[in-house]
Amino acid sequence: MSSLHYLFDKPTCTADLRTFNSDFIVKEMLPFSPTGEGEHHMIHVRKEGLNTNQVAEILAKFAKVHQKEVTYAGQKDRNAVTEQWFGVRIPGKETPDWQSLSTSDVEGETANQSRLTILSSQRHSKKLRIGALLGNCFELTLRNVSDKQTLEKRIQQVMETGVPNYFGEQRFGHQGKNLIFGQQMLAGKKVKDRKKRSMYLSAVRSNVFNQAVSYRLNHHSVAPLTGDCVMLTGSKSFFVTEKWDPATLKRLADNDIQLSAPLWGRGAILPQADAALVEQTALSNLTTDLAGLEQAGLEQERRPLLLKPQAMKYRFEQDSLIIEFMLPAGSYATSVLRELLDYQDVQEVKRLQMVAEQNALAQQKALACSAASVSAPETEEQSTQDGKQEPSS
Repeated sequence: MSSLHYLFDKPTCTADLRTFNSDFIVKEMLPFSPTGEGEHHMIHVRKEGLNTNQVAEILAKFAKVHQKEVTYAGQKDRNAVTEQWFGVRIPGKETPDWQSLSTSDVEGETANQSRLTILSSQRHSKKLRIGALLGNCFELTLRNVSDKQTLEKRIQQVMETGVPNYFGEQRFGHQGKNLIFGQQMLAGKKVKDRKKRSMYLSAVRSNVFNQAVSYRLNHHSVAPLTGDCVMLTGSKSFFVTEKWDPATLKRLADNDIQLSAPLWGRGAILPQADAALVEQTALSNLTTDLAGLEQAGLEQERRPLLLKPQAMKYRFEQDSLIIEFMLPAGSYATSVLRELLDYQDVQEVKRLQMVAEQNALAQQKALACSAASVSAPETEEQSTQDGKQEPSS
């Protein structure tokens, strides 16, 4: 992510993110209301110190169903306070007493630091699927802000223009491992787990998008290009602009339409003329990834080039910034923060320190075992020699 182009140059203001879990609050927004009947139970939870898969496991155990019967619309961070929806398929009329499920149902080493609260539960007629969200509301607290005046100017720029709609670090896994594994998979490495295959493909596709966006912004900023494939705001519909006349330019300025970048797959390249040439140049070093995505059966799609946070408001409290905004599903708050601040994720720093300590300890143990294995044969041989008896005369 550090190599991707900044729309307003790299921020100079620094701050700390996620000093506490409560510094990162996320609330999901559904595009529908539960129907009140059906075999699917819609469970609205508030969680802290738990990732999405852990909550799904807890719900499955409580409802006495297989974990595959528990679904969700999106993954949420463990080191945050999040309000999230889950779907639990329970055929028949049985209704678990969801309100009795609490933090006491959390097991393992994270139990003391974890909280799980059931906010509501209703039946629904359809399965809750990945991506079935209107969006997410964020309330973020950044501490130890170094330059409030500079930060406030940057916030105004973002509110007016938006930020690059990059896929965030979460899509690529710790240290980009999902992308690395995905590229290895496309190069021929076998991956049997379907969920992992899907996750790796998404990481590769997301990286292609990020590179296309970064190159375009670096060379053309937000200027429209001949042959641009533009999207209707708020939908996946698109059309190609053969030329930018005053009416089309006004629609772009009014945010009725949006510039876009590729979600790669098989099929004809969607932009034309100058826009097509820019994308081909941007992705010229990723031909293996592009071919792999096509062979995997993905189709050409588009995603908005820019992301404009909605209902953004902010305030300063001493040396902290509290900022709130809404983002559509599939967008990343960290991509917004990246354009605002040079921030440090405190929880990630702690995780890396812990990993380093564990690796150092494992290395010490390995060296100790190696030293013991080298000295052991000598000791045994010496013991054998010492134990020999002289033959009797």
